[in-house]
Amino acid sequence: MYAILDIETTGGKYNEEGITEIAIHKFDGHQVVDQFISLVNPEKEIQPFVVKLTGINNKMLRSAPKFHEVAKRIVEITRDAVLVAHNAQFDYRILRTEFRRLGYNFERKTLCTVDLSKTLIPEADSHSLGKLVRSLGIAVSDRHRANGDALATLKLFKILLSKDTGKTILKETIRKEEHGELSDRQLDIVESIPSETGVYYMHDKDGEIIFLGKSNNMKKRVNQHFTKNGTPGRKLQKATKKVTYERTGSELVAQLKENEELRRNRPKFNRKGPTVNFSHGICTETDENGYFILKIKKISRKNGSFAAFNSAVAAENFIRRLSNEFGLCHKLNGHIKPDLNGKGCGSDACAGACLQKESPKKYNQKVFQAIKKYSLGDKNIVIVDKGREVGEHSAILVKNGHFKGLGYYDLNHQINNTHILESIITPMTGNEVTEHIIETYLRKGKASKILQLSA
Repeated sequence: MYAILDIETTGGKYNEEGITEIAIHKFDGHQVVDQFISLVNPEKEIQPFVVKLTGINNKMLRSAPKFHEVAKRIVEITRDAVLVAHNAQFDYRILRTEFRRLGYNFERKTLCTVDLSKTLIPEADSHSLGKLVRSLGIAVSDRHRANGDALATLKLFKILLSKDTGKTILKETIRKEEHGELSDRQLDIVESIPSETGVYYMHDKDGEIIFLGKSNNMKKRVNQHFTKNGTPGRKLQKATKKVTYERTGSELVAQLKENEELRRNRPKFNRKGPTVNFSHGICTETDENGYFILKIKKISRKNGSFAAFNSAVAAENFIRRLSNEFGLCHKLNGHIKPDLNGKGCGSDACAGACLQKESPKKYNQKVFQAIKKYSLGDKNIVIVDKGREVGEHSAILVKNGHFKGLGYYDLNHQINNTHILESIITPMTGNEVTEHIIETYLRKGKASKILQLSA
C-alpha cells in the first residue's frame, strides 16, 4: 500500500517551515482507495515568493484547520503504507517536524519518485516533476498546489511501476527509517547545532575528528550528512558519535578555518586535504605599443598571476568587469576583434588606447589601479567582517600580501593598536590557497570593511 503525498509550505528557515496544504492519495498499486486533501493553517506568515508560486495566501488559511486538527487523519491514512513523494526526503522531514512539535514520533518508510525516475527513465532531460510529467505526456493541472502535484506524482508512479519489470528496484529504493530519517541520537545531535555560519566537526567513539566542513547553515548541512544515501555516507553516519561546531559569523572566516584545519587534522572521511582550487589566472603582458594587456593562462600555481579562478569563463568575465570599471580597452584585452577600418572598441569607458589616443603611461596606470584593488599584492590590511555575536567583528590579518591569521574583537582600539591586534589574532598558515580564498571573497564585495595598516 502506498500513500502518494505532496505538501506545500510557508517557506522560511530550515525546520521552521509550516504546512499550508497537504494532499494524500492512498494507492493499492491498482487504484486509489482513500484520499485526504486539506488546506492547513500554519499559524505563521507565508513567504511572499511562496504566495506568488502557489497562489495560497494568509487570508485563505485563516479558517483552515490547524495541523493538530488534521494530524489523526494523516496518521490513519498513512498507516501501513509507504510514503511516496517527488523529493520524499523533504515532505517526510516536514511531516516529522510537525508531528514532533506535537510530541508524536511519526515514522514511515519512504519512496522517492526522483530516485526511481533517475533509475527507470535515465534518458529524461530533467527529473523535476513538471518537466518529467510533461515529457511523459501526463496532463497536469494546479501545479504547485498539493493536490495537483500529488495527482501528477501518482500518474508518474504508475508509469514507474510498469517500467519496473524486475520488481527489484522498488525494494532497493525504499528507504528504511534509519537511512532516510534520523535516529533519536542523530536527531539530538542535529537539534543541538545552530542554523548559523561556521565549521562543524564529526567525531568517532574515541573523539577523533573523522570529518569536518564549513557551511552557512551548519544544522542543515549536518542533517544532510545523516540522511545521505550511498556507502560512504552511511559509513560516516555509522562512525559518527558526536558533532561539535564553532560559529564563525563570517563566511570568509569559515572558509579559512576549514582550510587550516583540514591541513592540520586530515580527517579520514574528507576526500582530501586543502588543495589549490583554481585552474586559470590573469597576468599582464605588454603589446608592441607599450600597453599592458590582460591575459588568461592555465595555471596550477599562481606563477605571477594577480588573480586566480576555477574556470576560464570566470576569468574572462572578471576581465570584462575590470575593463568596464577602470576604463580599460576591450579591444586590447581581446574582447573585440581588431577592426580593419581602424575604429575603436566602441566602449564609452575606453579613452582611446585602442587608437593610441591615450598614452601607454596613463593607460597602464589604470591597469595598476585595477590590479591593486583586486589582489593582495604586498598589502598590509585588516579585513573586517561579521562576528559571532551582535557587536562583535571578525578580523582577518594580511601582512605584505600574505594571510597571517584571524580573530575577533568588539572595540575599535583592538584593531587600531597593532600590538593588541596581533595578540587577538590566531596565527594561521598563508599560502596560494588562502590568497585565492581571500581574493575571491573580496572580489564579491562581501567584506564589511577593509582597514589599511602601516607597513
